[in-house]
Amino acid sequence: MSLISELMSKPGVIAAGEYSFRGDRYSYEGQLEDEMARMASIMCRATSLAVRMESSMLGSLNPGNGLADARGWAVRGPKFSVCVVANTFCFLDSASGSLSDTLKLMLDELKDAHYEMI
Repeated sequence: MSLISELMSKPGVIAAGEYSFRGDRYSYEGQLEDEMARMASIMCRATSLAVRMESSMLGSLNPGNGLADARGWAVRGPKFSVCVVANTFCFLDSASGSLSDTLKLMLDELKDAHYEMI
């Protein structure tokens, strides 16, 4: 079972997918219109680039702080949560999905992922 399919089988997962770091490709499964999935992949890519840049800057100012190199990010809102690890994203219903379980699964499955952004 692919990670995307495994994520989609979890309670509360609305959509999961992957995007290219170049921003020209994405794929997903779940309850999103294609245009929303395209915008979500752009948002995930832009935020990932910013998080990587900020963690690298903090790492250069304070080596060994544990923030560099960032493997992903997550945000939890009252209705929806977003988890991104490497170039994989997952959108959750905050009331019925588990952000912790989702992040653990993504970090475990993507522990050997290539993090160089092109």
